[in-house]
Amino acid sequence: QVQLVESGGGSVQAGGSLRLSCTAAEYTLSGLCMGWFRRVPGKEREGVASTDRYGSARYGDSVKGRFTISQDNIKNTLYLQMTSLKPEDTAMYYCATTLSFCGSLFSTRYNFWGQGTQVTVSS
Repeated sequence: QVQLVESGGGSVQAGGSLRLSCTAAEYTLSGLCMGWFRRVPGKEREGVASTDRYGSARYGDSVKGRFTISQDNIKNTLYLQMTSLKPEDTAMYYCATTLSFCGSLFSTRYNFWGQGTQVTVSS
């Protein structure tokens, strides 16, 4: 069981930025395949960004060029830097790890999830 904890969510105006963080208790993130997802009530969970063990990143079409996934192995923290935020980015954001499908943006391929952090973007 990998326990993940997100932080950094909040309220921001359109055009602003936020940085989300994700830490793992008792696990080294550098050995895990990680992803960021988001969910809006009534909709399916959407893949935002993912990274494989080699540092390659993949992004959902709606966030390409605006969001950046990164990892600080010294701090054992995964980040999602979000810029040029839009009201449609409003959602609960989750970090997750997959045991077998590194780099995937399909939420069903992820095994362990954090509790989420809320991001609200106002126009």
